[in-house]
Amino acid sequence: MLKEFKDFIAKGNVMDMAVGIIIGAAFTAIVKSLVADLINPFISLFTGGIDFTNLFVILGEGEFATLAEAQDAGAAVFAYGSFIMAVINFLIVAFVVFMLVKMVNKAKAAAEGPAEEPAPEEPKGPTQEELLADIRDLLKAK
Repeated sequence: MLKEFKDFIAKGNVMDMAVGIIIGAAFTAIVKSLVADLINPFISLFTGGIDFTNLFVILGEGEFATLAEAQDAGAAVFAYGSFIMAVINFLIVAFVVFMLVKMVNKAKAAAEGPAEEPAPEEPKGPTQEELLADIRDLLKAK
């Protein structure tokens, strides 16, 4: 069983997956910074500076100015603004990743060169039955 486990770990696709996960984690930090530091400020310009994360409803008693105060006080909070920001961030991250994958695919295609066109198909000749029928017809004509 230990040998099977070693064989499994040593396979190339497991190592590729591990490298992908590590690079993905590092890439996540870059994309989060891109969204938080570069894109969200532009979104706040268009939304009039509204920070959706402080949109919440207290599901009990008490009044709190910010979501952080309500959470620190242990109040039950319906934080729909945080959810809205998570959805917006997801859409932005998904779009950025889409654009990166599109650029990588375009670069790969350019590096590979133009795709070879398949050779034109040669015209097919008559089938054996058609040839035999032609021979028969020629023999009848004589």
